Amino acid sequence: MLENPAHLDTGLSHFLMIGSGVFWTITYLLILRRGYLDKTYGMPMAALCANLAWEFIFAFVHPHPLPQLYIDYLWFLFDVGILVQYLRYGSKEFPAHLPKGLFYPTFSFSLVFAALLIAAISHEFDEYIGIYAAFGQNLMMSVLFVRMYLKRYSVQGQSIYIALAKLVGTVFPSVLFYLYFPDSYLLILLYLGILIFDAVYVGLLYRHQVKEGISPWRRL
Repeated sequence: MLENPAHLDTGLSHFLMIGSGVFWTITYLLILRRGYLDKTYGMPMAALCANLAWEFIFAFVHPHPLPQLYIDYLWFLFDVGILVQYLRYGSKEFPAHLPKGLFYPTFSFSLVFAALLIAAISHEFDEYIGIYAAFGQNLMMSVLFVRMYLKRYSVQGQSIYIALAKLVGTVFPSVLFYLYFPDSYLLILLYLGILIFDAVYVGLLYRHQVKEGISPWRRL
C-alpha cells in the first residue's frame, strides 16, 4: 500500500500530469492515424483491453482528481477509436489454427478479465488511484509492442513517433510518482523496465526502417 506521499508543489505535479496527458494523447492519435493509413490496428489486444478497463474504472468507478480525470475521459475516447480499428482489422492476425469464431469471445473475455484484475489489484493493495495497475500494464504494453513488431516483422501500424511519444509520456508520471514515493522499490523497478523496453522498441523501429530504406522521421 502506498502511504504518506512526499509533499510536492502543486504546480510541479500538475505540470507532470499534463505532460503525461499530452504525450499519451499524441501516442493515441498517432496510433489511430497509422492504423487508418495502414488498414490495421496499432495497439496489441491485451494492452488495449487493459487500457480500456483502467480508463473506465478510474474515470467512472473511482474517479481521479482533476486534472487527471479530464485526461482519463480523453484517453478513453481515443481508446474506443483504437478498439474500433482492432475489431475491424484484428481478425486478420488471429491465429490461423484457431476457429475465427473465437475472435470476438477472446477479446470480450480479455476485456472483462482485465477490468476484474485491475479492480482486484486496487482492492488488494487498498490503492484506488490505479498506480500499481497503471505501471504494471504499461510495462506489459511495452513488452507487447516489441512482440508485435517481432511477430509482424514490419512497421505496419507503427512509427518511431508512436514509440517516442509513449516513452516520453511515461517518463512524466514516472518522475511524478518517484517524487511522491521515492522508497517504492516495486514502482522503481516498473519505471526502469518500461524505459528499457520502450528504448528497445524505438531502436527496433529505427533500425528496421533504415534497413528498408525508409526515413524514420518522415513516416509520421
